Amino acid sequence: MKKLALLGFALLAFVACKDAKNNEKTTEKTEEVKSQDMAYASFGDKIDAKNVLTTAEINEKYSGMKVGDTLDVKFASKINSVCSKKGCWMRLDLGEEKEVMVKFKDYGFFMPLDAEGEVIVNGKAFVQETSVDELKHYAEDAGKSAEEIAAITAPKKTLSFVADGVLLKN
Repeated sequence: MKKLALLGFALLAFVACKDAKNNEKTTEKTEEVKSQDMAYASFGDKIDAKNVLTTAEINEKYSGMKVGDTLDVKFASKINSVCSKKGCWMRLDLGEEKEVMVKFKDYGFFMPLDAEGEVIVNGKAFVQETSVDELKHYAEDAGKSAEEIAAITAPKKTLSFVADGVLLKN
C-alpha cells in the first residue's frame, strides 16, 4: 500500500513539473507579444497594427474619392509635420508629393510636438475643401513665414482624416 501511494505521489509530481514547463513556455510567448505591442506608443482609442493599408493603397483610395465621400480605414504612413503649438493635427506623407491632414476625433487626444517617424492611424478618410482662413491658420501653426502665409489666396481641395486612434512607432 505504501509503495502504491509513493508511486502515485511520484506520478503526480512528474505531471506537475511537466505542466510548470508548459506554463513557462506560455509565459515566454505572452511576453514576446507584449514586447511587440510595446513597439508603438498609443494615442486615443486602442487599435492594433493588423490589417493596415500601405501608403500606396490609401493613396489609391483617396484618388477615387470626391468632396463629401468618407471611408473607414486604417493605414500606415510617415509624419511630415505636427502642429507646433498643441499637437492637435499632423500631416502624413502619401507619396507622389501628396499628404493627408489628420485631426483627432473630438480633440480627445493630441500627438507629441516632436513626433516623427512612422504612424498607424485608424478613423475616417474624406476629401474636403479647406478655406483660405483655415489654410492660413494651419500655416501659422506650422511656423511658416509671414510671406508664405500671405501667399495663400485660394481654397484648396484637401485629403483629410479624423483619427480615433494612433500608434506611433518607437
